[in-house]
This record gives sequence, structure tokens and C-alpha cells, in this order.
Amino acid sequence: MSGRNILDDAKDEVVGIAKQGAKHPGTKPLIAGTAIGALGGWLLIGGPVIGGLAGAGLAIYSRVKR
Repeated sequence: MSGRNILDDAKDEVVGIAKQGAKHPGTKPLIAGTAIGALGGWLLIGGPVIGGLAGAGLAIYSRVKR
């Protein structure tokens, strides 16, 4: 085990996306996850903002988990 946890990895991923913008390899999956989550939130629970945040979180988690 490397001593790093998933929160540190997620922070590094978000900082990388913020610095590199569209050039970062995690940007497209993050945008797709946010859009899918917002659509799902709008259709199911009536909250596209919460759905979008959940989708973005899931996209970052799935990317960091690898």
C-alpha cells in the first residue's frame, strides 16, 4: 500500500483537470458523468444540480479507483 488514500488521489485528479482543462484525460469522462447525472437527477428526483454533482463524483471516483 502506498500510504495515499483515495481522497488524496481524487484531489490530485481535480487539480490536474483544473490546471490542464480540456487537455487532461479525465475531463471528458467528468463532463459525461456530470451530464448523465444531471439528466438522471432531473428525470428521477427533480434535482439536476444534485444529480450532476453525484455524476461528477462518480466519474472522478471511477477514474481514481483504477
